[in-house]
Amino acid sequence: MEFGFTTAAYVVAAVLFILSLGGLSGQESAKRAVWYGIAGMALAIFATLIGPGSGLWWLSILLIAAGGVIGYIVAKRVQMTEMPQLVAAMHSLVGLAAVFVGYNAHIELANVMSMDQEAKYALDGFAALLAKKSGVEIGILRVELFLGVFIGAVTFTGSVIAFGKLAGKVTSAATKLPGGHMLNATAAGLSLILLFIYLGSGAMWALVLMTLLAFFIGYHLIMGIGGADMPVVVSMLNSYSGWAAAAIGFSLGNDLLIVVGALVGSSGAILSYIMCKAMNRSFVSVILGGFGETGGPQMEVEGEMIEIPVDGVASALNEADSVIIIPGYGMAVAQAQSAVSDLTKKLRAQGKEVRFQSTPWRAVCRGT
Repeated sequence: MEFGFTTAAYVVAAVLFILSLGGLSGQESAKRAVWYGIAGMALAIFATLIGPGSGLWWLSILLIAAGGVIGYIVAKRVQMTEMPQLVAAMHSLVGLAAVFVGYNAHIELANVMSMDQEAKYALDGFAALLAKKSGVEIGILRVELFLGVFIGAVTFTGSVIAFGKLAGKVTSAATKLPGGHMLNATAAGLSLILLFIYLGSGAMWALVLMTLLAFFIGYHLIMGIGGADMPVVVSMLNSYSGWAAAAIGFSLGNDLLIVVGALVGSSGAILSYIMCKAMNRSFVSVILGGFGETGGPQMEVEGEMIEIPVDGVASALNEADSVIIIPGYGMAVAQAQSAVSDLTKKLRAQGKEVRFQSTPWRAVCRGT
């Protein structure tokens, strides 16, 4: 009964998350989309707390309450122009959570494998799931666990550096150690070797060493990117955090975590691609941290900018039948969201068509 309810709740939550992502594609539906996401997450948490293998209720409730209070305080204090660094900070927490869950799964697997058959029959929850796995399935689990920890570790340190650059706490200049990308490639190659070692032995030292290498990759990868390109990096790290969650979802056998991770990972990758096209950057170069090169010649700016006074804007709005508003960084700095909302209502009351549009990358990543 509990398992059936949890599965059904996960399906509904997944649908709500999909509706949330779809609604965020436009300013008109964004507010409703946020509520879809909130409802989906609340349902997912509730179903998880009462589902199979649940326990430690008081600790769970205490941690959820503490996280909610901290999130509320942070959200109230952060200005709209500081949204990019807030998003980067949130991504770092997702990455770190993936690392912790991966290590917990490793420890649990080691404990289960050390038990005799009779003791395994008394297990429940995630431990019981591990006890039923065959040798091949345990090997697959180790690969999933290893990848989840690796991507999570890269996301954590990369997001911390991105936050520092956006907040002005770390130099915005592209900085690399001697050796540049060869250091990243070497660390990735060593991580691949450690994957095979961990797959064959399940040794803790291989997992720890890989985590340290992944921490370095995340740090060095993002340090080599200039501060002006951080908005694209935030989108890229968003994708990384999604894939980390999906990998950990496979390790835990949690269908909702797999679905949500895939949604976040794919949407972040698509957004990164759109932003790279808008900036005339190579998508592969972005993924590898090679922001020093452009994907082609710089696009020429054509036309002429004509300044218009306030009275001229008012006159143009009165005469127009259709108006397109493009929110930008200036609106966020001026905190003019309410004024724009009032203007939109007045224009629509006059029977005018009012739409919103954003550039592929600047408006999204500047927090507007």
